[in-house]
Amino acid sequence: MTSKVRYTGDLRTVCEHIKSGDTFITDAPTDNNGLGEAFSPTDTVATGLASCILTIMGIKAKNLEIELKNSTADVTKHMASDPRRISKIEMVIMLPSSVSEKHRKILEHTAHTCPVHHSLSPDIDKEITFNWVL
Repeated sequence: MTSKVRYTGDLRTVCEHIKSGDTFITDAPTDNNGLGEAFSPTDTVATGLASCILTIMGIKAKNLEIELKNSTADVTKHMASDPRRISKIEMVIMLPSSVSEKHRKILEHTAHTCPVHHSLSPDIDKEITFNWVL
């Protein structure tokens, strides 16, 4: 088992990672009757894409002996209705300017191969911008 999710009422869940015991909560967003005091379930999906991209780029960078520490991703999730769903994820990834042009191309290609990217519906527009400025 990977995780256990418990509904605690008021459109909130507590999510526990079984192996580590780490937890986080989710709330329905305020535009969908929720408290909006934590990540919504769809926020976790969009954020998971960014986390996966940075992780898979980190794995490739380690193999290339490149340091990506302190790289960041700013994520914006857009919703659609009928049915309510994620329609677009915009992401701006900030990375070190010291990386060579050759390695930038390799790392950008690698980003698009992350498992979450491949798991999301092709109907979700994924707009990913790489800024090599850190």
